[in-house]
Amino acid sequence: MLNIYEQVDRNKQKSLIIMVGFVLFIGVAVWALSEALGYGPSITGLALIVAGIMSLGSYYYSDRIILSLSKARQANRKKDFNFYTVTENLSIAAQLPIPKLYVIEDSATNAFATGRDPDHAVVVVTRGLLKKLDRTELEGVIAHELSHIKNYDIRVMALVTVLVGLVTLLADWFLRASFWGGGRRRSAKRGQAAAFIAIAGILLALLSPLVANLMKLAISRRREFLADASGVQLTKFPQGLARALEKISKDREPLEAANKATAHLYITNPLKNKHDAVGWFAGLFNTHPPIKERLAALRAMQ
Repeated sequence: MLNIYEQVDRNKQKSLIIMVGFVLFIGVAVWALSEALGYGPSITGLALIVAGIMSLGSYYYSDRIILSLSKARQANRKKDFNFYTVTENLSIAAQLPIPKLYVIEDSATNAFATGRDPDHAVVVVTRGLLKKLDRTELEGVIAHELSHIKNYDIRVMALVTVLVGLVTLLADWFLRASFWGGGRRRSAKRGQAAAFIAIAGILLALLSPLVANLMKLAISRRREFLADASGVQLTKFPQGLARALEKISKDREPLEAANKATAHLYITNPLKNKHDAVGWFAGLFNTHPPIKERLAALRAMQ
């Protein structure tokens, strides 16, 4: 049985391994598509600039966009006293600036954190979560969300989004160039080699965006495990978060304000009307780890 600190270290190592693998895959895919297009590094740089500009705008304004989409309102200290005081106490313990607090007026139970860094962070909870969880369980949830902030998960996922956007953009360009016969024509003397590169490029263009998104989801799931472990490291009480996750998972009411674009932000999948996929292959497409696995990891902590 691992203690809390060992769980955190193990999750950090697994996150790093997935991230390194992801970056290597993106690098190989981008190089291969650039070569297949016949443009070399120049097209890669242009694609990176375009993807970077698009993601940079989302990165800086993501909190405003998400709060607007979620129909969240700023919390009231008097009305949401437990929410305020729990967050303040845990922020002090975590040595973090106190984030802005928002509430979604919905009876579903869920929560998420957003913002580009600890100085511009936001924690959002639903009215249902505040009503249905006791203070200890609420502490577990808020500690989880503060851990996302402290671990810079928003920044990590922003980087991942840039890389996924890069390979998707290049794949789209390659398919369009192939369709219209564009790109620099390879010398006819290369014959079979040129044909092989073209076929490999088409297959890579079709498959690489899917693989990149699967790896993005894998990183998202691993960061949830890390936030669970880091949150327990903060509260020193695994059962608080475990009890909260059990209550949230048993609540089958979907969160009306959530959608597929924001679902990965929440502590559990908010689209309760769409059951999590089961099985190894289907599980690759989940935004969150299975609740059973998260509960088992929490209960194994000392």
